[in-house]
Order: sequence, then structure tokens, then C-alpha cells
Amino acid sequence: MTAPLTATAINCSLVAKGRASSTDAMLGVLAEYFAGQGVEVGDPIRIAAHNVKWGVTSDEVAGDEWPAIRKAILASDILIFGTPIWMGQASSIAKLVMERMDAFLDETDDQGRMPSYSKVAVAAIVGNEDGAHNVSSQIFQALNDVGWTIPAVAACYWVGEAMGSVDFKDLDHRPRKVTQTAKMVAANAAHIARLLKDRPYPG
Repeated sequence: MTAPLTATAINCSLVAKGRASSTDAMLGVLAEYFAGQGVEVGDPIRIAAHNVKWGVTSDEVAGDEWPAIRKAILASDILIFGTPIWMGQASSIAKLVMERMDAFLDETDDQGRMPSYSKVAVAAIVGNEDGAHNVSSQIFQALNDVGWTIPAVAACYWVGEAMGSVDFKDLDHRPRKVTQTAKMVAANAAHIARLLKDRPYPG
């Protein structure tokens, strides 16, 4: 019998702590539907609340907290990558995380597989401006480059009115399309993750 699936959610909000985040709200939506697929999702890791150094190795020493976060991410079957949209792009913290994963390119096993091989990644994206497709293309290309598997319908996003003042976390009702998409993201990711858990990439 296949072991239960687990997922690690990361929040690349620019806010370190103390304030509710729309990215957390979207991560919560996905966690809800992943639970329905039998996937255990831990509490989101807010990257800005940790001392994650800039760099492209897995340990930049001098108090770098990335190694522990990296360990948590790689211990799971699924990565839920959450980011807000800033200036039409993924946040600078999201880019920091992607740059730290560049180290995977040099951390292959004897079959040439990176540590992220046979693991699945999806995205949770929020913002009050256009750019969700641009952000998902940035994230998915980068993550695929360093070994993650991207399933069909891998991004759940919401964007508000251009130059508007309403955040996703402040909506009175969850949009129907967000619910439909979240269900599909969770179902597709869980399906691929189970297949890869049983039959990992050969390398």
C-alpha cells in the first residue's frame, strides 16, 4: 500500500510576520482541497520570517536557515509555492527561493537525478494587478529546470481590479472559479505525486 502523500507550503510574501497575508489565504484554499485528496499539508512556511541568505548553494552558512526549510520541502511529495504579484512579477522572495534551488543542479544522485526528481510542484498566486500568467510561467520554468514535475492545471490564482484596494483575504465570498481551479490543482497534483511515489523517474 502506498504511503500517504505530504505537501509543504511556502509563502513568499514580503511581510515577515504579524499581518494576515492573501498568499496565506490562497494557500489555505489549496490545503483544503489537498486534504480532500488525502494529502497532509503542514503549516505554511513564511520565508520572510526566516533568515534565508541570498545565494545559489544549499547552505550559505553564517546563520542561514534555508537548509532546514530545504529539508522540509524535500521531505514532502508536493511543494505548494505561494507568492504575491509585485510589479507584474513573482516577489523578490520567490526569486530568492528559486535561486537557492539552483543548487539542485549539482546535487544529483548516481542516476543524474536532482533531489526534487519525482516530486510535484504547484503554485498559489494572488495580487491586485495583472500578471498571474507571467508569474506562473516564471515559477514553473524555474522549478522545472531544477527537477520539479509540473502537473496539468498547476496554478490557482486570483487577481483583483487593476489599481484596486481589495485583497483576496478580504473577499466576502470565494469566487467560484477559484474553488473549481483549486479542486483541479489538488486532484491533478495528488494523482501525479502518487504515480511518481510508486514509480520514480529512472534517471
